[in-house]
Amino acid sequence: MSAFHDLKLKALDGQELPLAPFKGQVVLVVNVASKCGLTPQYAALENLYQQYKSRGFSILGLPCNQFAGQEPGTEQEIQAFCSNNYGVTFPLSSKLEVNGHDRHQLYRLLAGEGAEFPGDITWNFEKFLLGKDGRVLARFSPRTAPDDPAVIQAIEKALGCIFPLWRGGLLPCCGSKACPR
Repeated sequence: MSAFHDLKLKALDGQELPLAPFKGQVVLVVNVASKCGLTPQYAALENLYQQYKSRGFSILGLPCNQFAGQEPGTEQEIQAFCSNNYGVTFPLSSKLEVNGHDRHQLYRLLAGEGAEFPGDITWNFEKFLLGKDGRVLARFSPRTAPDDPAVIQAIEKALGCIFPLWRGGLLPCCGSKACPR
């Protein structure tokens, strides 16, 4: 199992949130906040989740209050906000630190020294795409919308949607609307 899949978080409801069940899935890891100018990205994240979850895709939302105090609520308040305002159904952890001395082990793995895409998290809604094996495949800035073509293309590639590679020859496709097959 990968280092990612070995980790355990705490869910918003206080229950353990092991990452082992994500093995074999493509996962978009996003640090989130309820009072940020980028908070409306929750809607696009939920749409992505609904569109691709049947194909082995998930989103893991990680509330963080490190950027201008934009996630001040309790776990219950965060859950209610996400459910009531955006209909969020993808997994959400309890609040954690993404930078600094108390950086959570997950973010040490994603962005720490020796990571594939190292460097501090710049703001809320920074995104990491992980492959089925738990390896980080891509990192997207907070301002890159979840439904940006670059994000969609990376997700579809990770899921195994392969477009025509040569004239007359197609490889398997995931069935996306974007696929010409």
